[in-house]
Amino acid sequence: MKTAASILVLISGIATAQWSSYPVKNIPLRADGKPDLSAPVPRTKDGGLDFSGVWQVPYQPTGGTDEARPVPKFVRNLAADLSPEEVGMQPWAADLYQQRSATFGKDFPGARCLPIGIPLSIATPYPFKIVQTPDLIVILYETGNLFRQIYLDGRKPLPDAEPTWMGYSAGHWEDGTLVVESSGFNDKTWLDARGHPHSESLRLTEAYSRPDIGHLNIRMTVDDPKAYKKSWTASIGARLLTDTDVMESICDENEKDSQHLVGK
Repeated sequence: MKTAASILVLISGIATAQWSSYPVKNIPLRADGKPDLSAPVPRTKDGGLDFSGVWQVPYQPTGGTDEARPVPKFVRNLAADLSPEEVGMQPWAADLYQQRSATFGKDFPGARCLPIGIPLSIATPYPFKIVQTPDLIVILYETGNLFRQIYLDGRKPLPDAEPTWMGYSAGHWEDGTLVVESSGFNDKTWLDARGHPHSESLRLTEAYSRPDIGHLNIRMTVDDPKAYKKSWTASIGARLLTDTDVMESICDENEKDSQHLVGK
């Protein structure tokens, strides 16, 4: 299945420009002076795990290419590690999925500088920054200049949240794992570049764990009975960036790609 050339607009220029190198404070160093990414997880003032930092999903090509450029694994297909049977779609969702493939994804929101939503904002190899406080986590995504708030003050996911591009997220801690439950998504975003759809009934559950200072494991469960016959889960890993920060990324600035998109 061919992924649209339009998706490459999203990932072009990855990691080609960052702030001047400035080492993050309080990162343990190895004997050779390089950051020790296997060091223990840092703690907050109240003794909890601290997930703060700038993170990036490593670039994982699928092995295939579109327009001579490799597409990152989970950007191309969030269900890349699952069999088709594990991601069974309802008939309307399957038809839409095939339509998006047939038109080479020309209607992908990111190709027109619209928000790409969750979970695609996580899967892209652009950095994202976690800012953690006791009652709130803010995630700043470099791609699209998107931001997200995860409430940790005891509130629950809203069953009737107003549909938005990034959804409404409430989190809690379970034995050192940050569990985030999100709802209130509109149906305009795609789960990945292949065009896996979702409805406004999507419920996304993320489980963030940090085995050491340098690595973040993200387990995402898609629960959308209107679009899928059963829930399914994808797991993505991110690594800590120790000498940079997220940058401003303005999709509309000098944009010249959308006029060349192909498709039926």
